[in-house]
Amino acid sequence: MALRSPWRDGSSSGTGPVLVSVTDFTCSNPLDMPAVFRAGMALRRSWPDLPGAVGLWLWTIPLHRRCGSVSVWDDETALNGFVAWPPHVAIMRRFRQRGTIRTHTWESDRFDPDETWLRAHRILTQAGRPSQSVPL
Repeated sequence: MALRSPWRDGSSSGTGPVLVSVTDFTCSNPLDMPAVFRAGMALRRSWPDLPGAVGLWLWTIPLHRRCGSVSVWDDETALNGFVAWPPHVAIMRRFRQRGTIRTHTWESDRFDPDETWLRAHRILTQAGRPSQSVPL
């Protein structure tokens, strides 16, 4: 079962169509989990300032050395802006050799928090795990 943080609002209202991104990082070494968690929390603090960010949850399955986010964006341009944001790039480089990251995205006509978390949770707990594996 995944544990999640409280919802963190972003700069956007998310009243129209949205893009949802689920990231799933598996640490190779359990000793890296605290540093990965702190890095995620640092990015979370900046969420209200990110253009096109509707909001996010951070999540973890500690016994499986997995953690990540479920983030909601206005569109792909906003998500790509975050991916290229220097603090995010620095964190990805820092943990490049410390695990594996998988991503899954989908579009929705509207943002419904309960429906979004339910779908993300199903993705995170399914046997096959998220469909894309992305090198760090």
